[in-house]
Amino acid sequence: MTLTLILMRHAKSSWGSPQLSDHDRPLNKRGVRSAQALGAWMRKKGYLPDAAVISSSARTQETFVQLGLAISADIRRSLYLAEETRMLDVLKAQTEPVILMIGHNPGIATMAENLVMQAPDHPRFHDYPTGATTVIRWDAEAWKDIGWRTDCVGGQPVDFTVPRDLIAAG
Repeated sequence: MTLTLILMRHAKSSWGSPQLSDHDRPLNKRGVRSAQALGAWMRKKGYLPDAAVISSSARTQETFVQLGLAISADIRRSLYLAEETRMLDVLKAQTEPVILMIGHNPGIATMAENLVMQAPDHPRFHDYPTGATTVIRWDAEAWKDIGWRTDCVGGQPVDFTVPRDLIAAG
Protein backbone atom coordinates (compact mmCIF):
# COMPACT_ATOMS: atom_id res chain seq x y z
CA MET A 1 0.00 0.00 0.00
CA THR A 2 1.14 3.56 -0.65
CA LEU A 3 0.64 6.31 1.91
CA THR A 4 0.91 9.96 0.90
CA LEU A 5 1.32 13.00 3.14
CA ILE A 6 0.78 16.51 1.83
CA LEU A 7 2.57 18.59 4.47
CA MET A 8 1.73 22.30 4.23
CA ARG A 9 2.60 25.38 6.22
CA HIS A 10 -0.28 27.86 6.41
CA ALA A 11 -0.29 30.72 3.91
CA LYS A 12 0.82 34.28 4.74
CA SER A 13 -1.09 35.79 7.63
CA SER A 14 -1.99 39.34 8.53
CA TRP A 15 -0.39 41.36 11.30
CA GLY A 16 -2.81 44.25 10.68
CA SER A 17 -4.87 43.88 13.87
CA PRO A 18 -2.55 44.00 16.89
CA GLN A 19 -5.48 43.32 19.24
CA LEU A 20 -5.89 39.80 17.81
CA SER A 21 -4.11 36.91 19.47
CA ASP A 22 -1.63 34.96 17.37
CA HIS A 23 -4.14 32.09 17.20
CA ASP A 24 -6.80 34.38 15.68
CA ARG A 25 -4.75 36.06 12.94
CA PRO A 26 -6.35 35.59 9.48
CA LEU A 27 -4.65 35.38 6.10
CA ASN A 28 -3.67 38.57 4.34
CA LYS A 29 -4.51 39.17 0.65
CA ARG A 30 -1.26 37.56 -0.49
CA GLY A 31 -2.02 34.56 1.72
CA VAL A 32 -5.46 34.11 0.16
CA ARG A 33 -3.95 34.20 -3.36
CA SER A 34 -1.21 31.80 -2.27
CA ALA A 35 -3.64 29.28 -0.78
CA GLN A 36 -5.79 29.42 -3.91
CA ALA A 37 -2.69 28.84 -6.07
CA LEU A 38 -1.70 25.89 -3.87
CA GLY A 39 -5.17 24.38 -4.27
CA ALA A 40 -4.97 24.73 -8.05
CA TRP A 41 -1.50 23.13 -8.01
CA MET A 42 -2.77 20.22 -5.90
CA ARG A 43 -5.67 19.59 -8.29
CA LYS A 44 -3.48 19.90 -11.40
CA LYS A 45 -0.94 17.44 -9.99
CA GLY A 46 -3.55 15.05 -8.63
CA TYR A 47 -2.52 15.54 -5.00
CA LEU A 48 -6.02 15.15 -3.62
CA PRO A 49 -6.25 14.18 0.04
CA ASP A 50 -8.76 11.72 1.46
CA ALA A 51 -8.61 13.51 4.81
CA ALA A 52 -7.19 16.71 6.28
CA VAL A 53 -5.95 17.35 9.78
CA ILE A 54 -5.11 20.97 10.58
CA SER A 55 -4.22 23.34 13.37
CA SER A 56 -7.08 25.22 14.97
CA SER A 57 -5.61 28.65 14.19
CA ALA A 58 -7.60 31.03 11.99
CA ARG A 59 -4.82 31.17 9.39
CA THR A 60 -4.60 27.38 8.98
CA GLN A 61 -8.38 27.05 8.75
CA GLU A 62 -8.56 29.84 6.18
CA THR A 63 -5.67 28.30 4.21
CA PHE A 64 -7.62 25.04 4.09
CA VAL A 65 -10.82 26.75 2.93
CA GLN A 66 -8.99 28.67 0.19
CA LEU A 67 -7.50 25.43 -1.18
CA GLY A 68 -11.01 24.64 -2.41
CA LEU A 69 -10.90 20.92 -1.68
CA ALA A 70 -14.02 18.75 -1.56
CA ILE A 71 -13.33 17.35 1.92
CA SER A 72 -13.81 18.58 5.46
CA ALA A 73 -10.98 19.11 7.91
CA ASP A 74 -10.30 17.61 11.32
CA ILE A 75 -9.39 20.77 13.25
CA ARG A 76 -7.02 20.14 16.16
CA ARG A 77 -6.00 22.59 18.87
CA SER A 78 -3.10 20.22 19.61
CA LEU A 79 -1.56 21.10 16.22
CA TYR A 80 -1.43 24.83 16.96
CA LEU A 81 2.32 25.62 17.09
CA ALA A 82 2.94 21.89 17.63
CA GLU A 83 6.39 20.35 17.68
CA GLU A 84 7.19 17.73 15.09
CA THR A 85 6.82 14.83 17.55
CA ARG A 86 3.23 15.83 18.34
CA MET A 87 2.50 16.21 14.62
CA LEU A 88 3.90 12.73 13.94
CA ASP A 89 1.70 11.28 16.70
CA VAL A 90 -1.37 12.83 15.07
CA LEU A 91 -0.31 11.54 11.64
CA LYS A 92 0.27 8.00 12.95
CA ALA A 93 -3.35 7.89 14.17
CA GLN A 94 -4.76 8.56 10.67
CA THR A 95 -6.47 5.84 8.64
CA GLU A 96 -6.92 7.30 5.14
CA PRO A 97 -4.14 6.72 2.56
CA VAL A 98 -3.71 10.38 1.51
CA ILE A 99 -3.52 12.96 4.31
CA LEU A 100 -3.19 16.74 4.16
CA MET A 101 -1.66 18.25 7.30
CA ILE A 102 -1.50 22.04 7.73
CA GLY A 103 0.54 23.51 10.55
CA HIS A 104 3.10 26.05 11.68
CA ASN A 105 6.84 26.63 11.80
CA PRO A 106 9.15 25.64 13.29
CA GLY A 107 7.44 22.27 13.84
CA ILE A 108 6.28 21.78 10.25
CA ALA A 109 9.73 22.49 8.77
CA THR A 110 11.43 20.16 11.23
CA MET A 111 8.85 17.48 10.53
CA ALA A 112 9.41 17.76 6.77
CA GLU A 113 13.17 17.50 7.18
CA ASN A 114 12.92 14.53 9.53
CA LEU A 115 10.43 12.59 7.42
CA VAL A 116 12.15 12.55 4.03
CA MET A 117 15.03 10.24 3.22
CA GLN A 118 16.53 12.99 1.04
CA ALA A 119 15.54 16.65 0.94
CA PRO A 120 13.95 17.94 -2.27
CA ASP A 121 16.27 19.98 -4.47
CA HIS A 122 14.71 23.36 -3.73
CA PRO A 123 16.39 26.36 -2.05
CA ARG A 124 13.40 27.03 0.22
CA PHE A 125 12.86 23.52 1.62
CA HIS A 126 14.92 23.98 4.78
CA ASP A 127 13.34 27.28 5.85
CA TYR A 128 9.81 26.21 4.84
CA PRO A 129 8.25 29.64 4.15
CA THR A 130 4.52 30.28 4.43
CA GLY A 131 2.62 28.04 2.05
CA ALA A 132 5.53 25.63 1.56
CA THR A 133 4.18 22.21 0.67
CA THR A 134 5.92 18.85 0.46
CA VAL A 135 4.33 15.69 -0.91
CA ILE A 136 5.87 12.59 0.68
CA ARG A 137 5.15 8.91 -0.04
CA TRP A 138 5.81 5.69 1.82
CA ASP A 139 5.37 2.06 0.87
CA ALA A 140 3.68 1.09 4.12
CA GLU A 141 0.49 -0.59 5.26
CA ALA A 142 -0.53 1.95 7.90
CA TRP A 143 0.49 5.37 9.19
CA LYS A 144 1.60 3.77 12.46
CA ASP A 145 4.38 2.10 10.44
CA ILE A 146 6.04 5.33 9.25
CA GLY A 147 8.65 7.36 11.11
CA TRP A 148 11.68 9.59 10.95
CA ARG A 149 14.31 9.02 8.31
CA THR A 150 16.80 8.18 11.06
CA ASP A 151 14.61 5.14 11.87
CA CYS A 152 15.06 3.97 8.25
CA VAL A 153 11.35 4.41 7.59
CA GLY A 154 11.49 7.89 6.12
CA GLY A 155 9.44 8.78 3.09
CA GLN A 156 10.32 9.65 -0.46
CA PRO A 157 9.73 13.27 -1.46
CA VAL A 158 7.52 13.40 -4.54
CA ASP A 159 7.15 17.16 -4.91
CA PHE A 160 7.80 20.45 -3.17
CA THR A 161 6.59 23.94 -3.93
CA VAL A 162 6.17 27.39 -2.45
CA PRO A 163 3.46 29.88 -3.50
CA ARG A 164 5.99 32.25 -5.05
CA ASP A 165 6.95 29.54 -7.60
CA LEU A 166 3.31 28.97 -8.50
CA ILE A 167 2.31 32.62 -8.78
CA ALA A 168 5.43 33.47 -10.82
CA ALA A 169 4.67 30.59 -13.21
CA GLY A 170 0.94 31.29 -13.41
